[in-house]
Amino acid sequence: MTATAAPTSWTAALAGRVDRFRRWTRVVLVANLVGQIGIIGTGGAVRLTDSGLGCSTWPQCEPGSFTPQFHEATTLHPYIEFGNRTLTGVLGVIGILLAVLVWTDLKRSLSYRVLGFVPIVAVLAQAVIGGVVVLLHLHPGWVSLHFGVSAALVAASLYVLHRHDEGDGAPTLVVGPRTRSLAWALAVLTAVVVVLGVLTTGAGPHSGDSEVGYRFALDPALLTKWHAAAVWTFLVALVAFLVVTRRGPAAVRRAAVVLLVVTLAQGLIGYVQYFTDLPELLVGLHMIGAAALIAGTTRVWLTTRVRA
Repeated sequence: MTATAAPTSWTAALAGRVDRFRRWTRVVLVANLVGQIGIIGTGGAVRLTDSGLGCSTWPQCEPGSFTPQFHEATTLHPYIEFGNRTLTGVLGVIGILLAVLVWTDLKRSLSYRVLGFVPIVAVLAQAVIGGVVVLLHLHPGWVSLHFGVSAALVAASLYVLHRHDEGDGAPTLVVGPRTRSLAWALAVLTAVVVVLGVLTTGAGPHSGDSEVGYRFALDPALLTKWHAAAVWTFLVALVAFLVVTRRGPAAVRRAAVVLLVVTLAQGLIGYVQYFTDLPELLVGLHMIGAAALIAGTTRVWLTTRVRA
């Protein structure tokens, strides 16, 4: 058994009850990851349909009701916003299940077990941030923070899933220093690409506010160029990574190839949406692609080391 902190009596008792469900841990972890990517898509739908204030208040949807109220003047906006809130609730349930399954796995190290609380804590934080966004009438800073936390949560969810599949020994590099440095460079560049993407969207016509054509008083054309430049820099770094790992571990190469496919698809969507005046469907796909890019980069970084 891996060395860990002595379990409290309630933890040990709960572990005994949960052990028969332990085989479902990976399923719950995968569901959490898929859900975290999916909620970026539903959040994008809220923004792209200008439904951010479809529910006029928080935590209720309308004063006196947690659900949208149907009447003759009702539009789709309340239901789109309520759907996004509902998915948050689903992710909350998944987060609770994940925390119980991971925390009570007393055969694993404490460093792994505490990771089980990350998704549920982040989902609760997201619910509060979402409420602040509504109460502040879609303040652009809070809207951007809302997406940023979702992006970080995708990376964290992938990390917890990966840790579940490996041991609890100290991490050991399976690549050389140059390759590891490139993996770090990819991680940093991903953050730059995502931040510039958020700013570009907030400065453009799909900022999420039907009354204001933009939320950030920035030049969208200039931001688009910076965003594209960051993507091309990321692609160059990724190609360099593929070159230096051409004879490296198979897991590293596979992860890098998958990331290359995601990057090329994301770049294609980005250019097509730019030259077709930003159709909502493509913008939504681009947001989901951003989540896939974050997950792919996290996976590449994690495969450069193993735990016994």
